[in-house]
Amino acid sequence: MTSRGFTEHHSWTRPATVGFLGATTHAVWSEFVASFAQRLGERGWIDGHNIAIDYRWAHGRQDRYGKIAKDFARREVDVIVTAGTGPAIAAKKATSVIPIVFAAAGDPVGTKLVASLAHPGRNVTGLSTRQTNLAAKRLDLLRQAVPHLKRLAILGNRGVHNVRLEMEQVQKRALRLKVDTVICDIRGPARIAPAIKRLEGKADALYVCTDPLIVHHSSSINTLAAAAGLPTMHGFRDHVEAGGLMSFGADLRNMFARAADLVDKILRGTKPADIPVKEEKKTELVINLMTARALGLRIPKRLRRRAEVIR
Repeated sequence: MTSRGFTEHHSWTRPATVGFLGATTHAVWSEFVASFAQRLGERGWIDGHNIAIDYRWAHGRQDRYGKIAKDFARREVDVIVTAGTGPAIAAKKATSVIPIVFAAAGDPVGTKLVASLAHPGRNVTGLSTRQTNLAAKRLDLLRQAVPHLKRLAILGNRGVHNVRLEMEQVQKRALRLKVDTVICDIRGPARIAPAIKRLEGKADALYVCTDPLIVHHSSSINTLAAAAGLPTMHGFRDHVEAGGLMSFGADLRNMFARAADLVDKILRGTKPADIPVKEEKKTELVINLMTARALGLRIPKRLRRRAEVIR
């Protein structure tokens, strides 16, 4: 199956169909969905008119990714859209012919989601957050905010390939900075609270690796970390808006809008294999000053000046 590729929307015999595999919930991804839908509208694709978007939500459960993707493949939607390495790989396994667009993936080449950025191969393309590449910089920024940092806990789901890669990069940087590290492997929600509680008094800060499981439980992770006196570093601003201390990474709202641009290209006839994967070069540093005050941290002026602050 290939995209029908009509250049005029009214030429479609039926609305174009998009299967949207949401890794978490609509509530968590509402701003991203809004950015995606708005940009599609700007490109002339109106949901319920000339395009039908089927939003399906996995609630952070890895076992749901494949089921949803297989259902989209069975129904032969025109494009599958998702974000996150796990959901994107599940979609790739479900179909080798339906175009797949990932709005964000941490390390699409390292995780073998695509063959290369310039030539992604066959039916998959999208956008990279450079999650792995930014890991060392995140630790440097966290150390500026927490100058007494000597013991760092790294929390994430090691069952996700790009999380393992990110953890390795953080550990390498920590070794150079003479910061001791401990890995907290979280494979399910029941393990989050006990893992963080065990860190109280045994770590100076918590580096949180992003994947859909962690995103789905970010508010509770931040609440537990605050109770344990742990400043947190995240990959994306929505975790800081949910009570984390700071984040450094790509603007996901912008990336979902750019994903809509890719969907538009595909529906107009461009093959995914001919669309290079783009790395999101723009990064944002976000700091939650309310969380800092609650933790008794004084954020240096030089750090506040370069950050977007939540007061």
